[in-house]
Amino acid sequence: MTLTDLLSPEAVIAPLRANSKKQALQELAQHAAGLTGLPERELYEALLQRERLGSTGIGDGIAIPHGRMAGINRLVGLFARLDRPIDFEALDGQPVDIVFVLIAPEGAGADHLKALARVARVLRNQTVLEQVRRIRDPQAIFALLSESAAQAA
Repeated sequence: MTLTDLLSPEAVIAPLRANSKKQALQELAQHAAGLTGLPERELYEALLQRERLGSTGIGDGIAIPHGRMAGINRLVGLFARLDRPIDFEALDGQPVDIVFVLIAPEGAGADHLKALARVARVLRNQTVLEQVRRIRDPQAIFALLSESAAQAA
């Protein structure tokens, strides 16, 4: 599984305007609902429920909120670069400006964990991270993530 299996060009948002973690999750749930056909409120609740267990802010300004949902048969990703960093209660205490949402089927098991690891590996590459922060065009961000994911495979 590669990042391009999870992400489509329509699933890249840059910039995303949000003033808080909750607002970012709401906006992302709304976009995810449009991509998946799942109810926005249920997506938001799934992401929020996972955040209550502990922040998905992994450091370096990156967060990977994720949740499992009934009614979906494949993993779906959504990438967003925020217009300005927000507090995400990240492990390193730094504000977050890069968010990759992962929605998995309820029974995804190991595939869900593998996808999380792959996303983290690509986004933790400092060169990729710098470019994603610099590029303004969502299509160019998608192309960069696709290329980076292929090289990391």
